[in-house]
Amino acid sequence: PERQEQPHLHCIAFTPDGRRLLACDLGLDRIHTFPLVAEARGTEAVDTASEQSVALRPGSGPRHLRFGPDGRFAYLINELSGQVTVFAHRRGRLRPVQYIAADTTGARASGDIRISPDGRHLYASNRLKNDGLAIFAVDRRRGTLAPIGYRPTGPHPRNFALSPDGRFLLVACRDSDTIEIYARDAATGLLRDTGRRIAMPRPVCLEFIQ
Repeated sequence: PERQEQPHLHCIAFTPDGRRLLACDLGLDRIHTFPLVAEARGTEAVDTASEQSVALRPGSGPRHLRFGPDGRFAYLINELSGQVTVFAHRRGRLRPVQYIAADTTGARASGDIRISPDGRHLYASNRLKNDGLAIFAVDRRRGTLAPIGYRPTGPHPRNFALSPDGRFLLVACRDSDTIEIYARDAATGLLRDTGRRIAMPRPVCLEFIQ
């Protein structure tokens, strides 16, 4: 109740076809879907009158959403439940097919979620307890996840990003004022600490610009 007393939009994402806007509402345990109006500009580009939503389990706290490389599946990290929700995706509609724990300590502070460029592995960050990254193998046919490892990181890995070639994973550790650099094994999905660091005051978001 203390974290979900009102709507709390945490992130937005476009569907792979660019026709819809998805908004993760941490406060209402919903993902709102808005059709986009071609050729429109400004607020008229979002058709709010045709909004639909997907309800999640109570107390989930949806935070960040990513689509797999082929767009058939979407993956959501829930901040409060510490679970990843896997969705089948078709024409802008999301259907939950799996809930799986990324945080097993009850910290209620999961952060970000990313999928490797080859679509074989998924990573989710956890904060406040056992700070680090949960690592999953992705079933390419069904989209479902299986846990394969856990990579401890510095304090408060609020956000992280994979390099476009999938060889490295950079973690924004907010409370240690550093970005940590890990090498990714493409075959296993596991991460090796390179020991390299980038000093950065309270980093909270990383994106590669291609």
